[in-house]
Amino acid sequence: MSDRPIDRAGARTGARPTERPVFGAVHAAQDIRETARRLAGVHEATLAGDHLAAEAPRDVPRTVIGESWRRALDRGVDPERANDQHPLTMAELEFRRQKSQLASVLPVLSGGLLPTADAAQQIMVVTDAEGRVLWRDGSAPIRRMADRLGFDKGADWTEGVVGTNAIGTALVARSPVLVHSAEHFLRSHHQWTCAAAPLHDPRDGRLLGTVDVSGPAYSFHPTTLALVSAVARLAEGELRTRHHASLGRLRSSAAPVLARIGGRALAVDAHGWTAAVTGMTPPDRVALPKEPAAGPVWLPRYGMCTLEPLPGGWLIRLGRPEPAPEPPRVVLDLGGPGGPAVTVAGPAGSWSHALTPRHAELLFVLAAHPRGRSAAELARDLFGDGGRTVTVRAELSRLRRNLAGVLAHRPYRFADGVEVELRLPTRAVELLPHSTAPTVLAARRAGTGPDPG
Repeated sequence: MSDRPIDRAGARTGARPTERPVFGAVHAAQDIRETARRLAGVHEATLAGDHLAAEAPRDVPRTVIGESWRRALDRGVDPERANDQHPLTMAELEFRRQKSQLASVLPVLSGGLLPTADAAQQIMVVTDAEGRVLWRDGSAPIRRMADRLGFDKGADWTEGVVGTNAIGTALVARSPVLVHSAEHFLRSHHQWTCAAAPLHDPRDGRLLGTVDVSGPAYSFHPTTLALVSAVARLAEGELRTRHHASLGRLRSSAAPVLARIGGRALAVDAHGWTAAVTGMTPPDRVALPKEPAAGPVWLPRYGMCTLEPLPGGWLIRLGRPEPAPEPPRVVLDLGGPGGPAVTVAGPAGSWSHALTPRHAELLFVLAAHPRGRSAAELARDLFGDGGRTVTVRAELSRLRRNLAGVLAHRPYRFADGVEVELRLPTRAVELLPHSTAPTVLAARRAGTGPDPG
């Protein structure tokens, strides 16, 4: 794609210039004002299809900007106004936040960028891979300025909606991008400068989203893009470290199980990444079904196998499954001295998992409702508010990472055939003593287990 001047139809004219940086080596307010004036002239001449601009290479857009302007024109974006926004609802926003891998590295991003951004009158923004703004923080006055542009949580900041900008253009280019002043396609954004870097899943290179620093053009420094890029790499490194630690925990819990198995078997995490094997060469990853469940399953490369739940993943026994293994048995202990815990016993042996207070409440309710509960019913059980289904689904998604072969959904319940034993404290008042869930409070008052009504 060329960066020659383009008209409304996208036609290119003139010679291709040499790529150049936005700012010079010396950063000063006068330099920035001069650059902004020059870029405004380039913007006007290029969108008007002014062929004379080709005679002065410094008066045509940088390659990455020219290509982005071309895409914006092709998509019908008007430089005078953005295309219609359809921001996420609060429920949709919360759901995306809970599902995003970037939530776990938000402290890394904030710690690396927010102090500088806040001091320089800028904001930090984190989006998902679809360009939706998930988190926004930084200077309060700049957040108010961003509000007037619709640059708020839940907004769509892709090129097809707001034209050339660091977030949308970085998502397309798959590389860090600085967009300064009139390099923005929309004239309403010409007072802004933004620097964004894409964030990838270090396991498979999948795009997860972007991190961006934005603010008034006068507040930017030439090193901002380098800082944003460096912090993005730190966050990706943190994701890699967390992945390795998770596989290490799974490897430790799977080791005694694999030692008892004759034949070929693998321990993999919930996404199929291999933690340990026996009797075979370890693959990097196994293609699991979208919603794996305990029992016989056909897997690419391996044919018929058997899945059994492990804490944080799956045990895969290769070969045709043996007939009718005994179903798992679950002991939900809410009265033990070590705090709430769940123990699962199955064909591969038994393992235990400590429960968070919220997960203990969820399993307590499900143990009393063998036929299952909808997300709305669980929201009423836990919060007294049937509208808090997003929180319930997010917590159950986390819980099923360790109990994927034991819990089922639609409705949420213990899987068919699973034997459940509920162990309660001897005194009802000691049942999950810090819980304020309506179902738990009712059980304490009744002096019994949860009311299955």
